[in-house]
Amino acid sequence: MKTKRKIMIVAGEASGDGHAAKLVHAIRDSAPETDFEFFGAAGPKMREAGVEAVVLADDLSIVGLAEIGRALPMFLRAKRDLKSAADCRKPNAVILVDFPDFNLKLAKVLKKQGLTVVYYISPQLWAWRKYRIATVKKYIDLMITILPFEKDWYAERGVRHVEYVGSPLAHEVHSTRSKEEFCRVHGLDPSEPIVSLLPGSRHKEIVRILPVMIEAAAQITVEQPDVQFVIPIGSGKNRFDVDNAVREAKVKTPKILKIVEGETYDAINVSDAAAVTSGTATLETGIIGTPMAIVYKSSAINYYLLKPLISVEHYGLINLIADERVAMELIQHDFTANTLAAELLRLMRPDVNDAMREKLRLATEKLGHGGASKRAAEAVLRVIEKPLG
Repeated sequence: MKTKRKIMIVAGEASGDGHAAKLVHAIRDSAPETDFEFFGAAGPKMREAGVEAVVLADDLSIVGLAEIGRALPMFLRAKRDLKSAADCRKPNAVILVDFPDFNLKLAKVLKKQGLTVVYYISPQLWAWRKYRIATVKKYIDLMITILPFEKDWYAERGVRHVEYVGSPLAHEVHSTRSKEEFCRVHGLDPSEPIVSLLPGSRHKEIVRILPVMIEAAAQITVEQPDVQFVIPIGSGKNRFDVDNAVREAKVKTPKILKIVEGETYDAINVSDAAAVTSGTATLETGIIGTPMAIVYKSSAINYYLLKPLISVEHYGLINLIADERVAMELIQHDFTANTLAAELLRLMRPDVNDAMREKLRLATEKLGHGGASKRAAEAVLRVIEKPLG
């Protein structure tokens, strides 16, 4: 007879949904003799992996203080529903995946219910809001980190219940098509330069960032008419925002500007350079090895309120891992069509391009070579069988 285990797992964004789904599969694969019941806040990939959605995570992903304020009733309802489910079903462990603004508050509630709380993918406390380390010390039984410097950062501050498993992206980020095939399918010329524009996945990011990218592309075309542009999007839900930004562009758009859905890694791989919105995509682009400029722009109020809380030298994840400014960062006022166009043109110079590709290779070697989800699953199972004190 199979042993039965209940696990609550909570994610709130598309990236967390993907990491959580892989973790669920890895837990099942690591303990085939156990009958697992997964429930929690689940996005589409988690639901496909067999996680019962007490809360639908699809609508929880928002950005900005004003947006969070308007959505507060939804978050409070989600927190209440998860607390109730945990109280009723008494899981053997709770896994909170990324999404710190919500999950760190939830951790307090669930730990007070006597539950074992595991956090997968550390909040970026080393970047901002260091005061949250008190919450980690008090309410998290095990912190599982995916970036190579995080375990030492926590240890220096007296947090020992931390395990580094490597990045789940290290082995999973790769192209599936050759440059020739990708170009043939999308009507591109493989002998001419290609630049990818990655405006982020959230509505507010796309509407603030993509118009500047398009204007930069128009400027590049004036100087180098043969450059082809690709806008990769992860899913159809972003299509409206991207189409709208292209349609309403205040400049003449480049002759070749393709919107590609569900082929982000392939698009990055065939590109000579990329403009990448700060976030996980900078790490993915670094793993693939495409030279990039890192960009970001939030509302003026968000930038004014949040900038004093940021305490790292670099914004881009790839730069943090490299421990140097490998990719130029164009943030807020520095992010203009002029500055982006100039940097992308520079990155297409063969000498600059080759040098950055080598630096990206050296940086991403620090991430390990796969197996992160399996190692995270094994850590979770150890906690379940022998809860930490």
